[in-house]
Amino acid sequence: MAETIEMEQVQEKVILVGVSTQDGDDAVDSLEELKELANTAGAVTIAKVIQNRSQIHPVTYVGKGKLEEIEEIIHELGATGIICDDELSPAQLRNLEDILDTKVMDRTMVILDIFAERASTSEGKIQVELAQLRYRLSRLVGLRSSLSRLGGGIGTRGPGEKKLEMDRRLIKERLSQLRRELENVKRHREVLRVQRDKSHTPIAAIVGYTNAGKSTLLNRLTQAGVLEEDKLFATLDPTTRNLQLPSKQQVLLTDTVGFIRKLPHHLIEAFRSTLEEAKYSDIILHVVDTSNPQMDKQMHIVYETLANLGIEDKKIITLFNKQDKVSQEQILRDFKADRVLKISAKTGKGLEELKEILEEMLREQKISIERIYPYSEAGKIQLIRKYGELLEEDFREEGIYVKGFVPMEVYEKVVR
Repeated sequence: MAETIEMEQVQEKVILVGVSTQDGDDAVDSLEELKELANTAGAVTIAKVIQNRSQIHPVTYVGKGKLEEIEEIIHELGATGIICDDELSPAQLRNLEDILDTKVMDRTMVILDIFAERASTSEGKIQVELAQLRYRLSRLVGLRSSLSRLGGGIGTRGPGEKKLEMDRRLIKERLSQLRRELENVKRHREVLRVQRDKSHTPIAAIVGYTNAGKSTLLNRLTQAGVLEEDKLFATLDPTTRNLQLPSKQQVLLTDTVGFIRKLPHHLIEAFRSTLEEAKYSDIILHVVDTSNPQMDKQMHIVYETLANLGIEDKKIITLFNKQDKVSQEQILRDFKADRVLKISAKTGKGLEELKEILEEMLREQKISIERIYPYSEAGKIQLIRKYGELLEEDFREEGIYVKGFVPMEVYEKVVR
């Protein structure tokens, strides 16, 4: 009878380390967010350390005095590792590990770890493994001893852990294979986009900071059944669902990966095809968590990430979400948005008005049509009904009177 071996999941106790390079930066808030990330990855934060210095130390991330302070805290509180709030270079990783004699991780490693746990579709798993291997390839030497200290902790989840002991040649071969697989997925995604274009169904992409309530909004509007959790990156794989507006017009709603401070470039590259769903949309729904004190900063990061992806000149509706959590009246503005609306995806507040705004904005992108069709051309009216907005329809002796709006691509088909 085969013996079952169980791997014990290590509850890691970590010290968070950050560097503040100028007054008024968001080092404190960023470290608080890192605490949430560490918690999501299964670690307990037992101390936070911030050093004020003009720039990050190129060799050891923080200075000598701060290193001694961190070393004391490690021994005093029994920490199993430290997490730095920026992506470490291979040299910084090795030097910190040698000096502190403990497991050393960085923000990127924690985020990759969460993504590895959250990925459920084949595309998501390919993207995560690709990002993990790109990251680990350049840090193979530094990570080797670090990850051998503890089993089952942060940074060891997902497909990447099996690859660590391979040599660089094998990792590069695996990277090539993953890129080919991702290219196939990308081609499939492009085929779907072409089919959507042919159907003339408008697309609205839901974007926002992680945990802003994007999945809750998608579920409330379309009964999508997507996981909702009060956690960072609760959902990773994008979901597209159909929404019927009051005029019977159909809109495709697409959820996207949540944005975050210092989103690792490895992830942006690996998830580019997924993130670019917003690029091919007609309207962007920007979901904002109004109960978060960092709301303005989070909005800035979302727009910064969209700009990095080349997503500009889109119609934007900013949805100031989680109004059910806000007790005081807020003055809410977004000068980059075409429309703003206060909503609660949880209670449904403002969502009927959102549908009306979507109809208005989609109507602006259409051409007005008013004419009488002979009964022999009744099929054209079906095109208006399917792809446009039919406001009036009257059966008269000379034909069928129609008034409505149609997309430009359909207009040519119904006026010939």
